[in-house]
Amino acid sequence: MAELKTKLTDASVDEFLNQIEDEQKRKDCFEILKMMKQATKAEPKMWGTSIVGFGDYHYKYASGREGDWMLTAFSPRKQNITLYLMAGFGRYETLLNKLGKHSIGKGCLYIKRLSDVDKKVLKELVVESVKVMKQSSLS
Repeated sequence: MAELKTKLTDASVDEFLNQIEDEQKRKDCFEILKMMKQATKAEPKMWGTSIVGFGDYHYKYASGREGDWMLTAFSPRKQNITLYLMAGFGRYETLLNKLGKHSIGKGCLYIKRLSDVDKKVLKELVVESVKVMKQSSLS
């Protein structure tokens, strides 16, 4: 079985975020950091070299593969800011319709900048996703 490349590290979250060259993206990331910290009640930690994650849960697939992963996370990518909402998006259509300018992948929400979205709706998405993940990890 292949080992996960993205692992929890001891790297400094603040140092990582302070290296973001684009000033607005850096400010947005510090605001997202605060939002996710409030939603998870967890301290931010670096996962791999470029993902800021919060909390963790243990997963186990029917195949026998298992591991630990973050409850929610974000990463400042070149094209956008990627937010990782592990609960997916199927149950959040109403919130997504109110969010503003974004795109989504399987578990990723992509935004260019925070000013493109409704921050209250974004926070609600993060809070709801974390709640679902915490409940499902208890099952």
